[in-house]
Amino acid sequence: MRVQSLTLVAASAALLAPAAPPAAPPPPGPGAGSPARTAFAEVREKPGDDAVTAEGLLARVRDCDPVSSARHRGDAGKPADVPVCRTPGAVFWKADLDIDCDGRPGPRCNRRTDPVFTASTAFAQSDGRPLDAARLPYIVVPSPGPAWDHRADGVTGGSVAAVIHRDRVRYAVVGDIGPRGVIGEGSYALAEELGIRPDPRGGGVPSGVTYIVFDGGRVDPVEDRRAAERAGERLARDFLRAPGP
Repeated sequence: MRVQSLTLVAASAALLAPAAPPAAPPPPGPGAGSPARTAFAEVREKPGDDAVTAEGLLARVRDCDPVSSARHRGDAGKPADVPVCRTPGAVFWKADLDIDCDGRPGPRCNRRTDPVFTASTAFAQSDGRPLDAARLPYIVVPSPGPAWDHRADGVTGGSVAAVIHRDRVRYAVVGDIGPRGVIGEGSYALAEELGIRPDPRGGGVPSGVTYIVFDGGRVDPVEDRRAAERAGERLARDFLRAPGP
């Protein structure tokens, strides 16, 4: 009787126990969607081999083959220690960034915000008006002189440049001409995009900015910001793909 009682108890417990969950189905095959989406996400998250990065561009301009016959000053009265360099596909320099607020006056750039404001730029928009420094990312090149004549290297209004500060790369055009022998200046909008304080009275940075002006790249009209970005991206990719010096 004891054996029968134990058997009945065991049978009852088995009937009352919850059923085991079904085994998980095998993962879907490559055509079922999930792995394909994962692989696509990984591709999107990882930069491609031809991705334009600050690190990649800086590696291409590590060495300087001077194209200027003398060095430039970052600011008037400072030591002349900035050469303009040539590398296959571009000219470049490494300098400070002073804020250029010249051109069309507006809330950010005017005689009140900038004590040396000038309501003109060396290169004009397609409608004849000066460029808008608060809206258009542009760089400034020195006036032609014995040290360097930018025109001899094909640099002119609308020439496309990549400007690097820390890990940021932004594209700009040549939009203004500054004093002879002084280099390292960009528009209010360019500084803002690079994460640099754009205040013309006390903004900018004293060093650490690289300017790369590509050969054969020019935006017309000069104020077409989207065209400059597209051209800059294309020229930068070509620059990185090309054989080094």
